Amino acid sequence: MAAVDVIVDKLVTLWRIPAVRHNFPWIFLLISVFGSVLKGLEIVPQTYFSSNRNALNVYFVKVSWGWTLLLLTPFLLLSNSSFSRSVFFLSRRLLSLVVATAVWYICTETFFYIEDVTGSCFETDTMDVINKEFISKASCRRAGFRWDGYDISGHSFILAYSALFIMEETAPMASLRTASLSALSKMVLNLLYVALNLIVIIWVWMFACTSVYFHDMSHKVLGTICGLLGWYLTYRVWYLKPLSPGLPPQRQLKEQKQHA
Repeated sequence: MAAVDVIVDKLVTLWRIPAVRHNFPWIFLLISVFGSVLKGLEIVPQTYFSSNRNALNVYFVKVSWGWTLLLLTPFLLLSNSSFSRSVFFLSRRLLSLVVATAVWYICTETFFYIEDVTGSCFETDTMDVINKEFISKASCRRAGFRWDGYDISGHSFILAYSALFIMEETAPMASLRTASLSALSKMVLNLLYVALNLIVIIWVWMFACTSVYFHDMSHKVLGTICGLLGWYLTYRVWYLKPLSPGLPPQRQLKEQKQHA
């Protein structure tokens, strides 16, 4: 497991660089705009990832929130319990998962609603014959027709939001490198931390693929902004307040030196 320790140390060092954490959210907005421009200019060649049937999209992005929760829930429990085993503290911190899931659900359902109320059902791909019998995307597509509405990019939203959510909740790892943990706990935390970082890499890559291959610019930029707002309003505003799940715990520098 020495190799895993080295990887974890390098990842922790990377995320502790202030410029990395500060600029990471804005990278998504930059990719979204720049990728959309490239798509409009049609200079990016078609690749394996230009098909929505690619493996990363089918087995990861389509269930991205499930992957995020699957890996982050045990990591949050293990990492936070290293700071305090108080039931109140752990329950409060677990609420961040509930809040994030609520943000995901409300935003995606809102996107579906907007697409329904702004769209029409067309009987042909050329969109020259409207079928007014179907008033929702679901019923239209079940009938084998094509629905065209304002489709805010759910991929742009969830990939940006999930990556930022993981960035925030894995921050305690910097303190836990010098904490007294059992060999098993340390090994599990290390593996989960590496897996979460791999997921972030996948989310950023697929976010870039979405930007250059799919959706209109406004759909992607608006979806990205929703993801950034979901992160900012929780971790930069609400979680600073007493009545909130609170920010992920981190030991003060003086305490870290005592554990070293």
